[in-house]
Amino acid sequence: MATKTSDHKVSDQVADKAHETVDRVAERAGRAEERVREQFSEADEKVREKARQGQERADDILNAVGTYVRENPLTAIGLAFVAGALYSSLTRRR
Repeated sequence: MATKTSDHKVSDQVADKAHETVDRVAERAGRAEERVREQFSEADEKVREKARQGQERADDILNAVGTYVRENPLTAIGLAFVAGALYSSLTRRR
């Protein structure tokens, strides 16, 4: 009977060590997951900010073009004609 008890103690010790190891690994994995989530959140914020800045820049350019066209309608028509003719000649040659 003494052997069975000592075998059981060894099994319990191995099981305890295994549980401790699993707990440590789980804790580390949890911290790693948290860091990844924080980094993803920061990256997401940066991307959204850059997208907002890009949209603002596009709006500024569109407003500037609109203002130029209103102030110089004949020049704008001439530029549009030249751009269309150039595009047409480039695409026709292909």
